[in-house]
Amino acid sequence: MSKNDPFDPELVRELATLINETDLSEIEVEKGDLRIRVARRIEAVQVQVAAPAPAMVQAAAPAPVSGPGGAPERGKAGVGHPGAVPSPMVGTAYRRPSPDAKLFVDVGSKVEAGEKLLLIEAMKTFNEIVAPRAGTVTAVFVEDGQPVEFGEPLLVIE
Repeated sequence: MSKNDPFDPELVRELATLINETDLSEIEVEKGDLRIRVARRIEAVQVQVAAPAPAMVQAAAPAPVSGPGGAPERGKAGVGHPGAVPSPMVGTAYRRPSPDAKLFVDVGSKVEAGEKLLLIEAMKTFNEIVAPRAGTVTAVFVEDGQPVEFGEPLLVIE
């Protein structure tokens, strides 16, 4: 670092290493007239769920069992169903873009391949879950704001 060029590439490397080691999204250092800000680029990820491979014989899954208030009960409903759309990650499922907005899809909705079905928030990033194929939503197994596990059936498209 010279007086004419206050930029210190070694300091930037150290800050970038610190961000990676601590999972910070950004860090800023200020010394006199010199101010260095290093930020990690965080992008929303669009996840496209592949259709499950057809099996030799698959039994139809029972319809979702309603719990108190008509909400679907978590459990084995939809597991193994050929039209089930599984969760590609652990996170919190949201069926609408904001609390006062209408649902992306509901039972009876006709969807096209690539159409947004719901969002899963994981590590403060909203991931779009899109329809792997066209069809009609015949069952929904998650509520708005419900935690979901990897591989858990979210809904069925037939």
